[in-house]
Amino acid sequence: MKLTTILAATAIAVSPALAAEYTIDTAHSGAHFTVRHMMVSNVKGDFAGVSGKVVWDGDPKTASVEATIDASTIDTGVDKRDEHLRSADFFDVAKYPTLTFKSRKVEAAGPGKLKVTGDLTLHGVTKEVVLDVEGPTAEFKNPWGKSVIGASASTTIKRTDFGLTWNKALETGGVLVGEDVKVSIELELVKSDSPAKASK
Repeated sequence: MKLTTILAATAIAVSPALAAEYTIDTAHSGAHFTVRHMMVSNVKGDFAGVSGKVVWDGDPKTASVEATIDASTIDTGVDKRDEHLRSADFFDVAKYPTLTFKSRKVEAAGPGKLKVTGDLTLHGVTKEVVLDVEGPTAEFKNPWGKSVIGASASTTIKRTDFGLTWNKALETGGVLVGEDVKVSIELELVKSDSPAKASK
């Protein structure tokens, strides 16, 4: 065997695996939350500004997720409430304009399901969270010829863990805003033209 052939084979064997990199399609993705109000009803809200990337080649061990959410895009359907949520009482978007998530581990969790463990940074506080993920879907071509996949994720966090402690006691007992926040994320991902290095 020629030396050049041996060197080429060795380079292939030791080089990092290449995986597909997908960009989050902000226009077709979003983060949603539900929190208890006055202990009697659920208030729902959305964040429209979700961006980031996902590396995926079908093997959870080499997958990774990085996402950023624009905190100023919060929308509960009530302008006055949204202004309060953007204030220093809650998200304090002037000081903390984004929420970020970066995965540390991705595991299979059954057919078509994953568990993604990573660091969520919210209101300047970073905590580990686990996302239950359905997907990714099979890849297909959109009308513009781009390869796309989709995924849905969910988790529950305690807002006080992230320094979101504002509340008011009710005369009848209990508090105005619940502590547990249910979070769901819908992602549409567009495949990049260039492969990415898969993590080990």
